[in-house]
Amino acid sequence: MIRDFATESLSHDPIHGYIPFVARAGLPRGEVSEQEIIDHPWVQRLRQIHQLQTAWWVFPSAEHTRFQHVLGVMHLASLAVENWYDSLRQSCGDVPSRSYVESLVRLAGLLHDVGHGPFGHFFDDHYLDQFDITHEDLGTAIITGELADLIRNVRRNPRGKLGPLEELDPAQIGWLIRRPAHKPGAVGDSTVRDGHPDWLVKLRSLFSGIYTVDNMDFVLRDAYMSGYNTKAFDLPRLLHYSFFTPQGLTIHARGLPALIHFIEVRAHLFRTIYFHRTVRALDVALEELFPETMPHLFPGNPLEHLELYRQFTEASFLVDVQRWTTGDDPHRREIGLRWRDILSRNMLWKMAAEKTVYFHSGSSEQTSIFSEPEVVARRLRKKLPSQIRKIPLKIDVARHYHRPSTRLPAGGQNFVFDPAEGEPRELTDYELFRTLPLSFSICRVYTHDHADDQEIQRALAGVLGDASDAKTNM
Repeated sequence: MIRDFATESLSHDPIHGYIPFVARAGLPRGEVSEQEIIDHPWVQRLRQIHQLQTAWWVFPSAEHTRFQHVLGVMHLASLAVENWYDSLRQSCGDVPSRSYVESLVRLAGLLHDVGHGPFGHFFDDHYLDQFDITHEDLGTAIITGELADLIRNVRRNPRGKLGPLEELDPAQIGWLIRRPAHKPGAVGDSTVRDGHPDWLVKLRSLFSGIYTVDNMDFVLRDAYMSGYNTKAFDLPRLLHYSFFTPQGLTIHARGLPALIHFIEVRAHLFRTIYFHRTVRALDVALEELFPETMPHLFPGNPLEHLELYRQFTEASFLVDVQRWTTGDDPHRREIGLRWRDILSRNMLWKMAAEKTVYFHSGSSEQTSIFSEPEVVARRLRKKLPSQIRKIPLKIDVARHYHRPSTRLPAGGQNFVFDPAEGEPRELTDYELFRTLPLSFSICRVYTHDHADDQEIQRALAGVLGDASDAKTNM
């Protein structure tokens, strides 16, 4: 097909180069362009939410936003379809046209973060959780609500047009962006697929799995913008050696080294960027301050106040809390002053001790002392000298799992094809993690100053030694 340059525009990106999208100029009346969705206030709002929730306070160049990320994910979705569509058609029946599939996953990539609040996943854990919702629930409501009519009238992407009888389904996009929910009693293929066709279930692996268009973009982008690495892993090789089979998204054995390298890089980013000691100190401070702050900024469940939520961003949040420092309300003024300290990097909590523990096959973080930080704190205080036993302490446990939950529904799993075996089979822990742990936890102790660091370090080593001995004697 000859590309229609009259309706195409380009956005330049430091990670992917030129990102093409359909512009509004020159389209038939009634047809909606990708640009109109990109320019919609719900998507433009992502310019005011940092990709790295607090790490941008620590890494000066990591100022990138969710907006840049979602454009990158939209672009990677196109690359995935370019490489994998033919195998999708071969592995299941009744697959829509290439243009339909590409437009569907492009918009899912563009909109997968549209429900995020200030400070990203932190907001999920420390505000949305009380309403038993996540940013994905909010995103689905936005996609199937205010954006639905626009989505239905998207008729093309930079590589082609939808068929005459094809119309994008916002509900399919909303389903793609949600992490698969494990249904009690469901195992493997018996897991409920919500009535969706096999081709759509398989496409969900672009957004949920070991390597997705989402995490492949953020690993490249975060590594580049933080200064960690300018070419973090081999994206073209991962795309080249991946394809769909009747089992699901499959990687050829020749691509396994590239996948393992991707997993390693992602783990390094968690250790060095997302779990940096000062980043976690900021998170600890925010955990204390958030419950007092939010009642003054938002009226309740965002699902019930979507119009207000659209205007609620990190930019509005930080402007409001800084205004409180000169207000008449003494309680809000005190909260504002505490926020001013955080924004000035006047850190209340300072790391006194740290220990990283790796969990391999046969061991579990859930059965270790790390699953209960309050137990660590209690035992730590008992081992401290009596004169400092009551000093302010915070125990922070940062956890990273190298692989997603093994309970993902069929279609969210990943498979490997070895020509010597003749049939795809599910990737095993051994193949992916024989040189890597399954997970790791970083336990840190924070205090208000460094006066007692040596005593705290000795006490933490003693606590972990006791835990190790107890496990050995079980």
